[in-house]
This record gives sequence, structure tokens and C-alpha cells, in this order.
Amino acid sequence: MTLVKWTPRRRWADPFENLLGFEDSIDRMFGDPSGGTAQPVYNPRLDVYEEKDSIVVDVDLPGVEKDAVSISVDGDVLTLKGERKQVREEKEGENVYRRERFYGSFQRSLQLPTDIDADNVKAAYTNGVLRVTLPKSEAAKPRQISITD
Repeated sequence: MTLVKWTPRRRWADPFENLLGFEDSIDRMFGDPSGGTAQPVYNPRLDVYEEKDSIVVDVDLPGVEKDAVSISVDGDVLTLKGERKQVREEKEGENVYRRERFYGSFQRSLQLPTDIDADNVKAAYTNGVLRVTLPKSEAAKPRQISITD
């Protein structure tokens, strides 16, 4: 009888996680269509969830300065803009063995699932996570209707 070492199976991740790497592979295979002038795309990850009286958006922005982020609300669309700057300069003749961190400008626009009170939107930035709290408008909040005779 032969003993074989057991290795745990890899848990499935986000099916779209590898698309950016696929795009890079295609660009390397066929050349960069922009002639090498394209900036890398940086799309920070985010979560959107609903609480009783608000919609909350949490955005991972490690390495992004608070002053480099802009937040705007236009109707039912939330737009986040900013830039993550590369801290370390590359030196000529330096060997880079792996580069997985993204830098550059970003813009994310989200259509919100309900009407919000744009005048009372709050944002907090703690430990590289931006939390935008968008209170629901009074018209969007559920109401309890009492039955009368």
C-alpha cells in the first residue's frame, strides 16, 4: 500500500478576480494597444450593504491619502475618485521580480438601490478603509400604517 500526502483543496475565490491578470497576459502577447502609454487600472474593492436607515459603502483604500479621495452624489449615483501614488521610485538597472500592487487614479460609480438624503452623507477614513454612510430619504424609509375604522 502506498501512502500519499493529503493536501487540502483550494477554496474557490471570486470568479472575476483573475480577469485583470488575463488582460495583462493578452496585452503582453499582442502588445499594448495604446503604444505603452496606458496607465494601470486601479479599482479598489468595496462592499455595499443596507442598514435600517442607510446604505453603507466600505472601500479598501490602503496607501491612499485621505486628501486624495473625492466623494460625490448625483441623484442615485455615488462616485468615488482618487489616486494611489507609488511611494518607491524605480531605479534604472534595478531588478523587479514581482509586481502585484496597483497604483494610479481610480474612479468608481455605483447606482444606489434607494433614494438617499444627499445633504446628510457622512464619510470616515480609518486604517485604510473608507466608510460612506448614505442616509435613506424619508420617502424611501418603510412606514408602519395603522388601521382605522
